[in-house]
Amino acid sequence: MKWKEPELLTDNIWMSDGFDLHLPNRTGTYIINEENLTLIDTGPSLSIPRIKKSLDYLKRSLHDVTYIIVTHVHLDHAGGVGLLLKDCPNAKVVVHPRGARHLMEPSRLVKGARAVYGDQFDSLFDPVVPIEEEKVIVKDHQEILSVSSYRRLTFLDTPGHAAHHFSIVDSKSKGIFTGDTIGIQYTDAKEFQKEIYLPSTSPNQFDPAKMEASLALIRSYKPSYIFFGHYGPSQNFDEIEKQITFWLPQFVQKGKLLKEEGLAIGSLADQLVQEVLSHYSLQHLDENHPFITIIKIDAAVSAMGIFDYLSK
Repeated sequence: MKWKEPELLTDNIWMSDGFDLHLPNRTGTYIINEENLTLIDTGPSLSIPRIKKSLDYLKRSLHDVTYIIVTHVHLDHAGGVGLLLKDCPNAKVVVHPRGARHLMEPSRLVKGARAVYGDQFDSLFDPVVPIEEEKVIVKDHQEILSVSSYRRLTFLDTPGHAAHHFSIVDSKSKGIFTGDTIGIQYTDAKEFQKEIYLPSTSPNQFDPAKMEASLALIRSYKPSYIFFGHYGPSQNFDEIEKQITFWLPQFVQKGKLLKEEGLAIGSLADQLVQEVLSHYSLQHLDENHPFITIIKIDAAVSAMGIFDYLSK
């Protein structure tokens, strides 16, 4: 099992790399190492052994876990929560009101992910373990959860990527855990001295207007950090906003043109990849470079979401 030591980010917030899709720097679990030990996003079930090892590294027990928060219930963020919960007897799972029923009965999530990932589903996501109702805490917009006497988390309803998505404001770091709602940070691009942020427009609840509204809401909190689900922290909100607001209409418009021409989803995915590589002057990269691998995966899923949105 590939594993790397969790990284201390700021103010008792650690990041554990879950090796989602069997890739490093893809999906992280944030560990808020307070009296009420709190995890934000578990990743899929293949990430759970890595979370456990990270907690061992921090000298914390699974019995110490008080809250497991999922930003949204897509399986790359919450697929492993039921499996982890089996070994965390004192933990409750905190979820958006629209997501709770899917954690308790995940069959629709599984069906949707199988449609996206096909034959790879089992190696990437199995098992998906349902959660008992008494283990679930629902948090509405602007409700608060205290994780210590001096640290509170405030939940914000932030749709656009998914209707069952919230973001979490941390009173201590002044950072916001944004899951996928304002996109993805490609940390591998730092190898090229570049910052790259792209919207995540996956099916089947992508809505560009709501995504823009969520971005504006997050900006109103003047965050010191954005903690991305994919992947890691950024303190450069101006650049995040600039890039997401640049790419979001481009993604949708490109989808409209190709759909009108009768071209398939795969054509949109290919064009998105080429547009991104050209914009950031990365056309020279070898096809087997990790950045190319991840961009192709994300473009394929985003293309599905764009076509789905345009069909409604």
